[in-house]
Amino acid sequence: MACAAARSPAEQDRFICIYPAYLNNKKTIAEGRRIPVSKAVENPTATEIQDVCSAVGLNVLLEKNKMYSREWNRDVQYKGRVRVQLKQEDGSLCLLQFPSRKPFLLATYR
Repeated sequence: MACAAARSPAEQDRFICIYPAYLNNKKTIAEGRRIPVSKAVENPTATEIQDVCSAVGLNVLLEKNKMYSREWNRDVQYKGRVRVQLKQEDGSLCLLQFPSRKPFLLATYR
């Protein structure tokens, strides 16, 4: 297996993962919410997250059959995760306003 430093940041398995639970204001931090309740939205879907990321101009990949490990509800509306490319092939940022996962999550649903 190749060392992580030798792999390109543009490979799809190096994209950051965003689960709907990260942005859900109905979840607690223990249940997986990663942003303040004031910036979170009610029951986002992976498709909605994909649409927002695409509108911002980021390269996204929707994985419909993935589930967040802390999600106890196995309904279809809670399925899915979005992979988002933050860095290009050469290691530079795709968009300067999103240098890492946290600023991306905070800015996604303003």
